[in-house]
Amino acid sequence: MVNSIHSDLLLSSVQKREVKTGNDILGKDDFLKILMVQLQNQDPMNPMEDKEFIAQMATFSSLEQMTNMSQSMEKLVELQTQTSLIAYQQLIGKEVTWHTIDDHAESGEISINEGKGIVKTVQFMGDTVKIILTDGKELAPANVSELTDTAVETPLIQASLMIGKQISWLNDDQEFSSIVQSVSMKDGFVTLMTNDGQEVKTSQLIKIS
Repeated sequence: MVNSIHSDLLLSSVQKREVKTGNDILGKDDFLKILMVQLQNQDPMNPMEDKEFIAQMATFSSLEQMTNMSQSMEKLVELQTQTSLIAYQQLIGKEVTWHTIDDHAESGEISINEGKGIVKTVQFMGDTVKIILTDGKELAPANVSELTDTAVETPLIQASLMIGKQISWLNDDQEFSSIVQSVSMKDGFVTLMTNDGQEVKTSQLIKIS
């Protein structure tokens, strides 16, 4: 069926941010070690002046603040990703309205296709999410223009909807599958408990069906 695109799209793809780290970056612990060695080996006849020491301590304080800020940002990104992943699993069993755009290179025409279907599976592949309908249709979140029966709930309540569902996750680059038996929340993060006793973080999920 050919139709027009809805002006507002309900969903967007999950974007995962990466925080780069490496051994070549001078951290606050490294800076403190250097400062201690410098103090231990300074010339007693020509000790470090107060202003030099204050300047170096100010640099150390700045490094510590930057490290703490980086850790806080990492936790925030993980929480945002967790919320997005849990939200996508709510699509399973729901009816969605979708649209796709086909570009016919030979004729130069563009056609807009629209339809409805029931979500069967949600797959997570790196930075992308794939929504699979019961009729085999594969969609990106941006292709979903309407979702029936949505509600705003807490992450734990949303995660509880996964109880009894089959999930797949990665652990040390190995894929595992099991059925969700219960869910819990600790330190702001949701953990899934499977029927074979495995604890799975939502960030490990690659598929829910």
